[in-house]
Amino acid sequence: MPRLSQNGLRTSNLQRATERSHTLNREQIEQEVARLADAWAAAEFQRDTAFLEKLLADDFVGVGPLGFLLSRQEWLARHQSGDMKYDVHSLDEVRVRAYNEAAIVIGRLTQEAAYRGNPMNVQMRTTLVFVRQQGQWQLAGLHFCNIGQPPPFARS
Repeated sequence: MPRLSQNGLRTSNLQRATERSHTLNREQIEQEVARLADAWAAAEFQRDTAFLEKLLADDFVGVGPLGFLLSRQEWLARHQSGDMKYDVHSLDEVRVRAYNEAAIVIGRLTQEAAYRGNPMNVQMRTTLVFVRQQGQWQLAGLHFCNIGQPPPFARS
């Protein structure tokens, strides 16, 4: 019986150590992805297409605030053409959730921008979806939506 107890204790300790390691690893991943989200925001602001080309997954899809879709090439072309210009592009209120080889970032994007001379000064909620492929984090997709209050019928 003492042996079983020791094995049980060892198993319990191993399980706790594994859970702690998993938690630390998850926290590290969340920090790494949060830094990557900040780097994405900075690259957008600076029109750093070289960085964005490395960051965006081949099958990247961006969903604009009105529901339109942009492919990786269309997303990059906004910067390459000079059509998209930012005076402010900052990400805050960042929350990261990590899931093995994927991570989801939800934050608030504040931008003062112009697309083809048309002003786009807004705050939007954004969701960034990162996936780890061949050991590298890539941005697989993002979605923007306007920030508002729930409609009256949905409020408690």
